[in-house]
Amino acid sequence: MTRIAATSGGLAVLLISTSLQAQDAIVARRIAHIEKELLGPVQISGMAFETHTLAERMAEMHIPGISIAVMHKGRIDWAKGYGVASVGGAAVAPETRFQAGSISKPVAALAALRLVEQGKLSLDADINDSLKSWKLPPGEGANTKPVTLRELLTHTGGTTVHGFPGYAAGDDVPTLVQVLNGEKPANTAPIRIEAPPAEKWNYSGGGYTIMQQAMIDASGEDFPTLLEHSVLAPMGMTHSTYHQPLPDQFRAVAAAPNNDKGEPIKGGAHTYPEMAAAGLWTTPSDILLFAREIQTSLNGKSNHVISAKMARAMVTSGLGGWGLGLKIDGSPDNPRFGHGGDNVGFHGLFFAYEKDGEGAVVMTNGDQGPRLVPEIMRTIAMEYKWPDDRVLLRKAVKIDPAILPRYAGTYAWMPKFDMKITLENGRLLLQTVDSEPVARPAHFPQSPLYAEADKKFFLLDSPAEIEIVTNTAGQTEYLLVHEGGQSRKIMRK
Repeated sequence: MTRIAATSGGLAVLLISTSLQAQDAIVARRIAHIEKELLGPVQISGMAFETHTLAERMAEMHIPGISIAVMHKGRIDWAKGYGVASVGGAAVAPETRFQAGSISKPVAALAALRLVEQGKLSLDADINDSLKSWKLPPGEGANTKPVTLRELLTHTGGTTVHGFPGYAAGDDVPTLVQVLNGEKPANTAPIRIEAPPAEKWNYSGGGYTIMQQAMIDASGEDFPTLLEHSVLAPMGMTHSTYHQPLPDQFRAVAAAPNNDKGEPIKGGAHTYPEMAAAGLWTTPSDILLFAREIQTSLNGKSNHVISAKMARAMVTSGLGGWGLGLKIDGSPDNPRFGHGGDNVGFHGLFFAYEKDGEGAVVMTNGDQGPRLVPEIMRTIAMEYKWPDDRVLLRKAVKIDPAILPRYAGTYAWMPKFDMKITLENGRLLLQTVDSEPVARPAHFPQSPLYAEADKKFFLLDSPAEIEIVTNTAGQTEYLLVHEGGQSRKIMRK
């Protein structure tokens, strides 16, 4: 009996070992595919897919370091760092901390919802009922309706201030009340009500800063301490903190920010007193722990922070496709939640599916992260056969080269930026440029335009389609940019 049991046990160990080795081999192949075959959003039908290696793209976009973590079937499948945490410094490791930017918001939202369930905050009462250290001034005219926490969380409170630039090394850092009032040394405008609450979606980091003050007043604790014991510790996010600036003991394991040319930001990471909106230091693996907590809370399997009912409210889509702190998309059958984030010299993105325990997080320490991160996410989605972020196939056609010069010109795209189309060697190229001379010019690449028809073009690095609109004389008047079911007119200058 003992001999049989020993043999049986040995066989079990052997089978487990073999299974783990096979699983490791699968993961290794997936990582290799992602590292070697990054995909842009658009490919040309009938042609081999154009791919790039991760190393090539990091060099091209001057991004010193990247950290990636992927969740599969409810567990972290792999986490890996690439490049360096700082120019000339240590390599990025899975434990390297990055500034999360606006990914700070959903984690802070989770803490606010915990306070709601504890009876310390209300989702639907006037937020001023919870504010003690400061009060939100009433709006003017038609904007006199009280603002609620629910509206602040969903960016429907009508509040001002989109985002925050932070404070460079050596700058005076304002108190939270000074930020709310727009008083020096704050570098942003006062946070006020500018539109009727609950009627329109308008992204507002200012709203989350109001929420931060309400959470401090309701709990009687400083924000980093509140977040540590209410959400970070219960979820096992041991490599995360809302302390601003980052405490000295963590600096050795933190990434340093870099501009769009790969040059270090002078003085290092900016300080963000707007902690709920932009103050989290974290890792991709820790953000996946947050995402997994939402997934398991939804089905009642693990409710370390909030109830299943509150988790469901958090991922229920409202105006603008937003839940309580999270962007909601995907399909009705397979919804997903996520958030992106940008601080000076940092960029990150995460998303996770409600079902099946799938998700991914990518963080970078370079200002061109918004160009590269979607490619990484798309390639991960393709590798794991997730339903979203698929490659678009478009058909390119040949058109009369004699008409191309008519389309070259400069078009007024948005405040501070123009869209410039040039003709070089018989090919149209599109580039975003500064609309007026600046001390630090933007660094955007030229992208070839491919023709779908005489007046319709597409790019390989964007899902947008560009339609040329001409007058009766054949002169170009404006562009129509079609993307995401919407069209935007961009006038020629």
